[in-house]
Amino acid sequence: MNANHHESHGPSTSRQITLRGPAELADALPFMLGFHPSDSVVLVALHGERGRFGGRVRVGIPGSPREWSAIADYLAECLVEGSTRRSEDRPDAIVAFLCQEPAPGETGKRVMERLRPLAQRLRTACGALDIPVLEALCISDGLYFSYCCPDARCCPPDGTPLALSGTSVMAASAAYAGIQVRGTLKDMEARLKPRGADGDAVQRAALDEAATVIVPRLLDAPASGPARQETRETTLAVVRRLIERFSRSEERPDPTRRDAIPAGLAGLASGVGTGTATADARDDELLTSDEAATVILGLQDRETRDQAAEWMEGPEALPALRLWRALSRRCVAPYQEYAAAPLTLAGWVAWSTGDEPSARVALGLALDTDPDYLFARLLHQACNEGLDPESLRDCLRRERDARVASEAAPGQDRGPAPGEPGDDRAPTTGSDGPGRERRQARQAARRTTRQAALRAAGAGRGPARTAAVRHDAEPRPPRAGAGRRTRTRRRGARSGE
Repeated sequence: MNANHHESHGPSTSRQITLRGPAELADALPFMLGFHPSDSVVLVALHGERGRFGGRVRVGIPGSPREWSAIADYLAECLVEGSTRRSEDRPDAIVAFLCQEPAPGETGKRVMERLRPLAQRLRTACGALDIPVLEALCISDGLYFSYCCPDARCCPPDGTPLALSGTSVMAASAAYAGIQVRGTLKDMEARLKPRGADGDAVQRAALDEAATVIVPRLLDAPASGPARQETRETTLAVVRRLIERFSRSEERPDPTRRDAIPAGLAGLASGVGTGTATADARDDELLTSDEAATVILGLQDRETRDQAAEWMEGPEALPALRLWRALSRRCVAPYQEYAAAPLTLAGWVAWSTGDEPSARVALGLALDTDPDYLFARLLHQACNEGLDPESLRDCLRRERDARVASEAAPGQDRGPAPGEPGDDRAPTTGSDGPGRERRQARQAARRTTRQAALRAAGAGRGPARTAAVRHDAEPRPPRAGAGRRTRTRRRGARSGE
């Protein structure tokens, strides 16, 4: 897990649940986030005398202890600022969780001791803001350890086993509310990354071959030129065919999959991972290397990607999500940076269909792949701030309707109707024929409208360094290292935001 990738998650429910003691706090954490936060630091705000749960923030545990002090200060500030910006009082207290599985030859107790300085630094950072840390727990190897409780009867130094799956009040309440825990964070990320299989060489060769044709067109052709338009049409035709193919092959639940929560993360990783890996393998078989290469490279064009985002709802949404995940897995070395587009589309469809935890994971990986990918940044912020995706869905629907109407009237350069995104009535001409400048202006206006729909809730919300939250916060700290990565000419083919 990238130590700089911040996420917070947590489906919320109006049903009130009373948690008593470290054991029930440890059991509740996956339900608050929507998954088991392996290799993570999590802070949860508490409000009022009864300790009502508020916002929460999560970040991967930095590998170097030298980063622990800075990340502790940053997390504490993000949680407090996020709480105040959403018109909620400052937290009255905070609960901290450190979740990490043992390395080979390591025990859970050893993990707890190794992370003790980080736990202490979190307590100090929160205390500097005049907010006490009521409890700090380490969760490792199916055990929980308390850094705060001195009573060996309830918190023995060798750790306490986590509750058995489905036996706690939190598990029962979550089942009643329909809250789903999606396995471990590692499992969720694995569905979006190349597997390093023997087929990588075949996919790499397909990408190399397709790049010789598609990349020059994206680099050298104007956005409205015939070469770019032909590439766009070819890519979207392949996407349409693949979504229909995925629709005919419905994602079937695997009988070996276990959605219940076992006592430890290690057991969960092997159980839940089996079902999703089997389903993903079936999806991978539906996609040839040449088709994947064509779409991956074609999606580097911004207009192509924006049109692909229109497969976002209804019966097409799940097949599209499965396709974007499969394409992300096909972005093998040295094409990893091309994954930003399918990862962002996977995040968008997940968010559009109500799966915010999966959306945050996909968008976080997209930003780890390319921190400057604007579409992913805007979606990440919007998901963080609790926006309703309907504003962006409506924008995309109207763009699609305008385009379909224009295509139904050949020979006419139909602009959008008054009030549609990109409405631009000024008559213009250009060296490439009448209407060229008007089309370009319309495209720019549509992009502005999409961005405005995503930025709507972010206006005037304070420094960009942190993200406002509803009950979740997903701030992204500065990336480690000051230097920007060197970009190759292949990277320059990406015209997407």
